[in-house]
Amino acid sequence: MGSLCLSPLFSGPSPTRHFLSSCTKIPESCCSSSLNPGGSLNLKPIIVSGDPPTFVTAPDRRIIAVGDLHGDLYKARWALNMAGVLSSDGRDLWTGGETVMVQVGDILDRGEDEIAILSLLRSLDMQARAQGGAVFQVNGNHEIINVEGDFRYVESGGFDECTDFLEYLNECEHNWEEAFINWINISPQRKDDRRKSQNYWGPWNLVKRQRGVISRSILLQPGGPLARELARHPVVLKVNDWVFCHGGLLPHHGISMRMLLFGGILKYAINLTLSKSNLTFDAFSVSYGLERMNREVSAWMNGGHDRDTIPSMPFIATKGYDSVVWSRLYSRDTSDLVDHQINQILRILEETLQAVGAKAMVVGHTPQMAGVNCEYGCSIWRIDVGMSRGVLDSIPEVLEIKDDKARAIRSDGDESSELQVLSYI
Repeated sequence: MGSLCLSPLFSGPSPTRHFLSSCTKIPESCCSSSLNPGGSLNLKPIIVSGDPPTFVTAPDRRIIAVGDLHGDLYKARWALNMAGVLSSDGRDLWTGGETVMVQVGDILDRGEDEIAILSLLRSLDMQARAQGGAVFQVNGNHEIINVEGDFRYVESGGFDECTDFLEYLNECEHNWEEAFINWINISPQRKDDRRKSQNYWGPWNLVKRQRGVISRSILLQPGGPLARELARHPVVLKVNDWVFCHGGLLPHHGISMRMLLFGGILKYAINLTLSKSNLTFDAFSVSYGLERMNREVSAWMNGGHDRDTIPSMPFIATKGYDSVVWSRLYSRDTSDLVDHQINQILRILEETLQAVGAKAMVVGHTPQMAGVNCEYGCSIWRIDVGMSRGVLDSIPEVLEIKDDKARAIRSDGDESSELQVLSYI
């Protein structure tokens, strides 16, 4: 298991935000690792293990967790500003200092600024590292299904953004780093130009849709440039004593709960089915390995050089309603459950946390009508509030973890409203 000590990657953004019309070179200082963090000299460095990142040791850091964003750049900025990690002056500056931020997936689908949000988070990570902080992302089920080629939940504006970005990538001579990092600055002008064109408001036509589908397929197919960007991120991330994933980590990833309900007969049936793949029930436990899961999903997203070398989709992490990115077990409303079901879920959660050496888990995936909340003795935090206009269009909320205690941060109604916080739990 390799380790990486986070060193600064970015000397700081330009004091003004530029809307560029052509490809702009990224300064060499963006890739430098020789700078010292601008944060407190008393804090120990952040240590990252795994590729993609799986285990993070961030001593004495404030942690911010952000739920599903679903292509809504406006709400994303609102949430990050509310969390104190993004400037409110429109320049997209990192203001979180040594804060560690984790976004728990589902940036794709249901909105028209998906790539712009991904670009923003990458830019903020570069800035954060220069100050002793970091930004991490966890892939969700909508990242998975897009790489799989399932575009059912893509908005027309999402297809348009893919077309615009692919054109911009061509202008940058396919220099991914330059195009991707600049896109947060480029995209507003491209979107505005598109909407002003005389054909934009015309009837929806097959040619436009086909261009969007083709562009998205090129970007997101396994081995495509955007798929490779997503491959940099894990499906499960452990920061200090907290586990972050999109749906939920289970001891046996979808089999545990069913085994509790149906007993050993199901275990036998599952083993019989899996024997064709030389797998057994025990292979689907947490002992399968968080790093192994992350590596396998990453390898699948990265693709191969030809059809014969493309890794198969990792079932344990990505397929089935109880996989890591799809599970809703911990997000169910406990008022809909009877006591023995609650006790079963609690045992599963406790077993999982014990296996990975964590005190609590943070998940997204299932919109919470009551806002950010916790259950099962606050060993599970549910932070998807459906903030995207493509979901519930709710007011953003985030989770803050400080001194190993957690609280929800929310506002009364708009960006200028006074922030409210729940007591630390």
